[in-house]
Amino acid sequence: MTPVTMLSTKVRNADRSIGAILIDAGRLTPQDAERIINFQKQSDLRFGEAGIELGLISEGDVLYALSLQFDYPYLQPGPNKPISPEVVAAYKPFSPEGEGLRALRSQLQLRWFDAKGANTSLAIVGSSRGEGRSYLAANLAVTFAQLGERTLLIDADMRTPRQHKLFKIENQTGLSNLLAGRMQDQVVTFVHGIPGLAVLPSGPIPPNPGELLSRPALPRILQQSMSTFDVVLIDTPAIEQGPDALLLARGAGASLMVARTNLTRTAQFDDAIAAMAESNVFVVGSVLVDVAARRNASQAQDA
Repeated sequence: MTPVTMLSTKVRNADRSIGAILIDAGRLTPQDAERIINFQKQSDLRFGEAGIELGLISEGDVLYALSLQFDYPYLQPGPNKPISPEVVAAYKPFSPEGEGLRALRSQLQLRWFDAKGANTSLAIVGSSRGEGRSYLAANLAVTFAQLGERTLLIDADMRTPRQHKLFKIENQTGLSNLLAGRMQDQVVTFVHGIPGLAVLPSGPIPPNPGELLSRPALPRILQQSMSTFDVVLIDTPAIEQGPDALLLARGAGASLMVARTNLTRTAQFDDAIAAMAESNVFVVGSVLVDVAARRNASQAQDA
C-alpha cells in the first residue's frame, strides 16, 4: 500500500459516520441504521448510545468504528485469531490491560523516545526466565504502531524465542541468519491488521548466540533498523542465561528492566541493574509485569 493510498484511506475513515463504517463492515444493516437514527432524534442520544440502547450494536462495535475514525487499528476477536491472544493490546486496547500498556508507552515517550529521533531503540531486559519480557515487548510494539509510529520488534532471544509464536509468523529465517552473514535480503514480517508494525524473528536457534551477538554485524543491523523505523524494541534473553542481554542493551543505547511478582528475586534484580550500570547502559525505568500465561488476565504497570 502506497503512502498516498494510506492517507486517502485515513481521510475517508475520518469523514465517515459510525453507522456507515458499521454497515460497510457488515455489522449493521441499513434498515437498522435508520431505526437507530430515528431513535437518536427522539431521545437526543449519540448514534452509538442509541444503537446500544436498542440492542442493535454493541459497545465493541462502537469502539471498532471509532478506531477507524481516529486511525487507531486493532484486531477483532474471533475463532481464527491472526496473532496470539496474549498480545492483548492488539485485541483489547481499551481494556484495563491496554490502558496500562498505553500509560507505559507514554512514560517511555517522555523518558526516552523523542520527536527528533535521537533515541529510537530500547532493549527489554530481565534477570531471569518467565518474567514476561516477550509479552511486554510484543504488546508495547503494538501500542507504538497504533500511535502511528513505524515500529520494529526484534526477537533477539536466540535461546528461547517467542515472538514468532505470538505473532504466528515463520521463523525459518531471522536475526541469527543476518548475524551469521547468511542472508542479506529483507527478513522482517509486517503484521497484518496493525499497520506500521514489523517483526524480525530470531531465526534458527544457533549453538553460539553470545558469539553471534559479539560480531560486528550487530551494530550494523541495529543502526540500519533505527534509521528505517521510528521505534525499535528488542526482546532479549534473561541475564542469567548469558551476556546476550547486556550486548543488546548496549547496542540499543538503553534498557527497560522487567520484573514479575512472586518470581523475580530482589537480589537478582539489583544485580541486573548493577550489570547495566557497569556496561554503561542507561536504564529508562523498571516495570512490574504480571502475566497469566494461558489467560487474558495480564497486567503491566510502571514500577
